Amino acid sequence: MAHPVDVHVGKRIRQRRWLTGMTQQQLANQVGIKFQQIQKYETGANRVSASRLWDIADALDVPVSFFFEGIEGDEGANEAASAKVPADIMGDKEALDLVRSYYAIPENQRRRLFELARVLSDVA
Repeated sequence: MAHPVDVHVGKRIRQRRWLTGMTQQQLANQVGIKFQQIQKYETGANRVSASRLWDIADALDVPVSFFFEGIEGDEGANEAASAKVPADIMGDKEALDLVRSYYAIPENQRRRLFELARVLSDVA
């Protein structure tokens, strides 16, 4: 059985890779391994060594600490918001697609869209 930390790190690798629009093959090529190994890392089946995590972080343009963010969980933080938002929102493909699409919008339009979303969410 996979260790929970390995599963969490794997999920964070997958989330960041997907958010950047990178395939498993592209990440594997940048890191110098086979894509099957990326698959095993992302599921937590294989533990990522420190040096490999360093290479993956470099390829995904994030600090190594990114992969450990949220590992302890914030169960008590903002319970009202957690009732509306799934606990693993970045694990939701639709949410990641929305975020990627959002950042593809030019900045001035993105700000207006953000303000519209805030107004609509306050009304709902």
